[in-house]
Amino acid sequence: MPHRKDPAWLDAQYDARARVPQHMEIIGRWAKASALVRSAAPAVLDLRYGDGDGATLDLFPATAGTAPAAGAPVLVFIHGGWWRALDKSDFSFLAASFAAHGVLLVVPNYALCPKASIEQQALQMTQAVAWVRANAAAHGGDASRLAVVGHSAGGHLAAMLLSCRWKEVAPDLPAQPLAGALAISGLFDLEPLRHVRWLQPDLRLTPASVARLSPAFFPRPKAGKLYAVAGLEESEEFLRQNRLIRDVWGPTTVPVCETLPGMHHFNVLESLADPAGRLHELALRLVDLR
Repeated sequence: MPHRKDPAWLDAQYDARARVPQHMEIIGRWAKASALVRSAAPAVLDLRYGDGDGATLDLFPATAGTAPAAGAPVLVFIHGGWWRALDKSDFSFLAASFAAHGVLLVVPNYALCPKASIEQQALQMTQAVAWVRANAAAHGGDASRLAVVGHSAGGHLAAMLLSCRWKEVAPDLPAQPLAGALAISGLFDLEPLRHVRWLQPDLRLTPASVARLSPAFFPRPKAGKLYAVAGLEESEEFLRQNRLIRDVWGPTTVPVCETLPGMHHFNVLESLADPAGRLHELALRLVDLR
């Protein structure tokens, strides 16, 4: 077993793009499908949820299955890209199947590393959730049925939100505004990333920031569930990260900890977009639609 701090081994373990040679083709398909969704769906784009760089979001109202008096449940999807790449516009494609199931989907941006720190990004996501709580009803949403979904770095940010002390964000927020979170190929222990040579210059992690930003080092949240899922074809480290949060937070808080056969770091999102996919089912379960 290689030492977990061996830089060459860690470089390879966390280089998801190198493990999937067709990754650019997949990302290109996301962008093309997303452009089609934005052109056809009743989307509200580039709404500002806070101050500073990247503090905008796209909102895709539910198109079926909702009772106007009650409003639609709300999912917030947080994109990945190692906290330093990609954009909300790459992920509009996720909206079509959720809108058809009566779900309001919100896709926020955040300022990217190295211009911003991961800590700043986590704070931005708290602002995004607070904005959704205050504004969902104006777009047909029911903010009392709110959950977050995140992929890769977004999975880390989703777990951070579940651990947030929300009363310190705004005193009028509930102690836990989230029903739960779905972390897809999430990262919960950031210590190995401090030793990934192609990543650390942008992330600038220190032992102190690792301790502040690793959900696996936190006490389990007092409320809200986390579903942790990764593709079975992910690297050993991504699979370890997925198991770790279940081991630390326990099965009561993390009742779902799974790997999906045939899925790697990129095509795993197909399961979220597919109305028959396991990830789609789990996301709906978080907002009591399954």
